Amino acid sequence: MTSILPLLQKTQQAAATVRRLSDAQKSQLLNYLAEIVEQSKALIMSENQKDLDLMDKADAKYDRLLLNENRIQGLADSLREVALLPDPTGEILVERNLTNGLIIKKIAVPMGVVGVIYESRPNVTIDVASLCLRSGNACVLKGGKEAHFSNQCLVSLIHQALNQFGIPNEAVLLLPTDRKFTEELLKATRFVDIIIPRGSDALIQFVRKNSLIPTIETGAGVVHTYVESSADLEKAKEIIVNARVSRPSVCNSLDCAIVDEAIIEQFLPLLVEDFNKWNVEVYADDSSYAVFEKIGYEKLHKAQEEDFGKEWLDYKISIKTVKNIGEALAHIQAFSSRHSEAILTKNQVFAERFLSEVDAAAVYHNASTRFTDGGQFGLGAEIGISTQKLHARGPFALEKLVTEKWVVLGDGQVRW
Repeated sequence: MTSILPLLQKTQQAAATVRRLSDAQKSQLLNYLAEIVEQSKALIMSENQKDLDLMDKADAKYDRLLLNENRIQGLADSLREVALLPDPTGEILVERNLTNGLIIKKIAVPMGVVGVIYESRPNVTIDVASLCLRSGNACVLKGGKEAHFSNQCLVSLIHQALNQFGIPNEAVLLLPTDRKFTEELLKATRFVDIIIPRGSDALIQFVRKNSLIPTIETGAGVVHTYVESSADLEKAKEIIVNARVSRPSVCNSLDCAIVDEAIIEQFLPLLVEDFNKWNVEVYADDSSYAVFEKIGYEKLHKAQEEDFGKEWLDYKISIKTVKNIGEALAHIQAFSSRHSEAILTKNQVFAERFLSEVDAAAVYHNASTRFTDGGQFGLGAEIGISTQKLHARGPFALEKLVTEKWVVLGDGQVRW
């Protein structure tokens, strides 16, 4: 294949077919796809294993790539949840009757063709397809080579469902993994309406610099949790450990714990047992390093400047000690990627200040940042977590996959 433009043109044409589906038909399509996914668990795991066999188990992306029976069932459940969500298209946002007799309406309509570029996360294939189809859009998927077999398998199942409803396969188009096609996709302004990169910061920066198509950034998360001196230390320990180790390779996992100096002698030792269990490497500033060293924690490193503001995506964490909430806020301001940030405190004044001042898509008081997720927020699924401010912020889900159209109804009116 020398060019993907003919394929993109077919996807643009297929988008019109998707737009014609009724609310009920779109829901039926997703429920039918959920049944296919459930019935194909063995096939999906077999194809996924081909991808896993090519990746080092020590690679942080391995967990992202894995599709086991529970995760596949989660995909089917998510499809059914999206099918139950209200159709975001067709809503009349504004309606006016003008003195000249014109009737003007502003209506929510599908975007058209949504392009998503992502790495080593085959679940994104189902999430994006479900959200786009439910909102009347076609989609172009550019998955990473690490998930080649998994993505091909999942898209073949999606095509089975599309065929049942008379929708062309190109409505959900999976592009070849060759990087040259990424660059062609980013310049296909005639056929693609929006590009959403989901993955590493390097991927996002590449798309930002090279895309001629409007882009919404998702994925990169440099996440902090501030343990203020009045915090319940047992709860704080559970939150810190959960946010770091439950799924270390995802964007809402914790990268840096900020701890008040007044409590480091009491709090940091509480982390040691779980950190040892999960083999967490600690990159500590001078004050926290001294505490961990005294305990004899073996996976300990002196933090360098570049260890703050780093998305670890692994069993690693940086520790920053501060004197007060002002220093904590300043550190977050300097190093945050504006994804998810948390404060653990009993001081309501400090909590309200943190939630008000921190500039991030999601802010937390006394809870793990691992909840920043479209499904957890009741949105069914997500394309990613948007860290920018125009059009969408936070979980990029169904209600954001629409734009607006002005419809003007007349009876011969002219304007001179």
